[in-house]
Amino acid sequence: MRQTTKKYKSVATTNKIMCTSRASIKRGDSYYTVEYAEERLLPQDVKYDINEERKILWDTVNTEVDNQIEDIIKTYK
Repeated sequence: MRQTTKKYKSVATTNKIMCTSRASIKRGDSYYTVEYAEERLLPQDVKYDINEERKILWDTVNTEVDNQIEDIIKTYK
């Protein structure tokens, strides 16, 4: 582990966020894996809450994967 005498403060800014959600389900003898990814560009001229933007993005991708799983369940009932 690297030791420093002075704590470094990042100067990077977030300009886009990306999220991927994946899940697997077994129906009968078959396994199905679904995945959804989405990338969003963040505006540079508008103030935003990065934590809220991340939560919203996670909700979006997880809901999409849930919907895909639901479609599989409906199809193979």
